[in-house]
Amino acid sequence: MRALFYERFGEIPQVSILPDPTPSPSGVVVAVKATGLCRSDWHGWMGHDPDIRLPHVPGHELAGTIAAIGRDVRRFKIGDRVTVPFVSGCGHCHECRSGNQQVCEEQFQPGFTHWGSFAEYVAIDYADQNLVHLPDGMTYETAASLGCRFATSFRAVVDQGRLKGGEWLAVHGCGGVGLSAIMIGHALGANVVAIDIAEDKLALARQLGATVAINSREVPDLVEAVREATGGGAHVSVDALGHPQTCFHSISNLRRRGRHVQVGLMLGEHATPAIPMARVIGHELEIYGSHGMQAWRYDAMLEMIQSGKLAPQKLIGRRISLDDAARALTEMDSFKDSGISIIDRFV
Repeated sequence: MRALFYERFGEIPQVSILPDPTPSPSGVVVAVKATGLCRSDWHGWMGHDPDIRLPHVPGHELAGTIAAIGRDVRRFKIGDRVTVPFVSGCGHCHECRSGNQQVCEEQFQPGFTHWGSFAEYVAIDYADQNLVHLPDGMTYETAASLGCRFATSFRAVVDQGRLKGGEWLAVHGCGGVGLSAIMIGHALGANVVAIDIAEDKLALARQLGATVAINSREVPDLVEAVREATGGGAHVSVDALGHPQTCFHSISNLRRRGRHVQVGLMLGEHATPAIPMARVIGHELEIYGSHGMQAWRYDAMLEMIQSGKLAPQKLIGRRISLDDAARALTEMDSFKDSGISIIDRFV
C-alpha cells in the first residue's frame, strides 16, 4: 500500500510503499476512502506523544469500507461502510465495561498507538466494540471529519459541558475543533461567543451560528470582553486550541459555577499551564477534559446530522491527495487553514 511514513520525529514524512496490514482476530482492515488532518497528528510528528513508536504512519480521522475481517468479528462484514472513534476501547477493562471507552485502560488509537490512516489501508482492532456503521447518503469525507474534532467537540459540549439552550458558550480558537463546538452549541440553542485572532475564521464562526465574535488581539482584556458580552461570564467555556493562555482565559471568563472543558491538547512545553485556582475554588468552577467519544454515543450525533440540525460537511476546507499530505501536516502549527483538511485521493 501507499502510505505517508516517517522514521524520525520532525523529519519530513515521505510517501512510501509499505506492506498491506492484516486484521487481528478481533479486528478488520479498512480501505481508507477519506481521512482528516488534525493538529494531534502534528503533535505526534513532533514527538509530543509518548504512545508513538517509530517508524510510524499517522492519521486517525478516517472513513472507508471493510476490506478484510478477523475470525472473531461478528457485527461487521466485508464491504460495510464504517468510521471509528480515534480512541477505541478494548471492551474488557473497567472503563469499557462502564461505557467509557474514550478513557480505556488499554486503548487502541490508530495514528498513535498503532499505524494510522494516511494510507490506502489501516488495521482497526476491537472492531465489534468500536466501529460505527455510516448512514446511507453520508459521504466518506463528512464521516472522516467526525472522527476526532467533531466527535470530541460533541462530547465536550453535550456530555462534559452539559450545555443547555439559552446558556452562553465561549469557544477559544476557531479551528476544526472550535468551529465544531460552535455549530453544536448553536444547534443546542445556546448563545455562542467565538474567540480567535484571524478575521476569516471569525467570519466562518458567525456563519456557523456564533452570536458574538471577538478578535483577541483587538481587545485590551479578553476575559472582561467575554464577561461583558455574556452578561457576567460564560456558562460553559471550551479551550479548543490547547495553549496556556487560551486555557487560562477559558477558565477565567466563566461565570460562577461555570464549566471549563479542555479539548485542545496541552503537550510538550505547554503540558502544565497556569490555572486561576483561587477563582476555581471561590466560584466553584468545574474543569473537565474531553478525549474523544465512545462509539455507542455516535448515534445521538448522527441523528442530529441526519435531521439537518448539524452540518459537519460545512467545516470541510481543503481536499488534498496523499502526496500533498506531508506539507500539510508539517505546516499545521501555522494555523493557516480554515476548516478541516481531508485526504481523499491515495493513488
